[in-house]
Amino acid sequence: MAKILNLETATTNCSVSLAVDGEIVALKEENTPNYSHSEQLHLFIGAVLKEASLSFPDLDAIAVSKGPGSYTGLRIGVSAAKGLCYAQDIPLIAVPTLLSLAHQVQIEDGFLIPVLDARRMEVYAAVFDPRYNELRSTWAEIISEASFSDYLERGPVHLIGSGAAKSGEVIQNTNLVLHTDVFPSAREMGRISFEAYENRAFEDVAYFEPYYLKDFILTGKGK
Repeated sequence: MAKILNLETATTNCSVSLAVDGEIVALKEENTPNYSHSEQLHLFIGAVLKEASLSFPDLDAIAVSKGPGSYTGLRIGVSAAKGLCYAQDIPLIAVPTLLSLAHQVQIEDGFLIPVLDARRMEVYAAVFDPRYNELRSTWAEIISEASFSDYLERGPVHLIGSGAAKSGEVIQNTNLVLHTDVFPSAREMGRISFEAYENRAFEDVAYFEPYYLKDFILTGKGK
């Protein structure tokens, strides 16, 4: 049996799950606007291991949400994942944040477009079909009336995540379906990370970096 610890810290939701052969057996998460990851992540890891009656040596791999998302959140999650992989000598699995977000919605036809809120009128987006096959890889979209028009002309488009509300204020189309109260969670990472484990889709622990999509920019007060 593959026992995989999944870490999701790309947004305000600090989320940890333990999956056995892709099925979640323990989950601990808290979504707060204050980004409590640095205080909560390792406590949540301990809690899910205790709930699953497992310890670190029992783990077969660590999976981490790779982004895009919060620079600080991603750094915390990836640093924790890499440290555990080094300590236990087990593989590291990277799960695309927007893919796991898309998995929170099930549809029969149309398109799944997870959207994470970025700066101003920008979102990070990707496009998936109903079976979660990627149709367009992650990109930064400045929301306008024409956003996602190619997909809206062809069927229902489900915008999923923190960028859905502001997108819906600009895009006027009857094919648009908004899922606004949805955040990336380690709950959806279980089956994705297990599939990667079976395919031996592992990352180089020494060189792996989160997918920020944009360079991190630090500005002073008032700039």
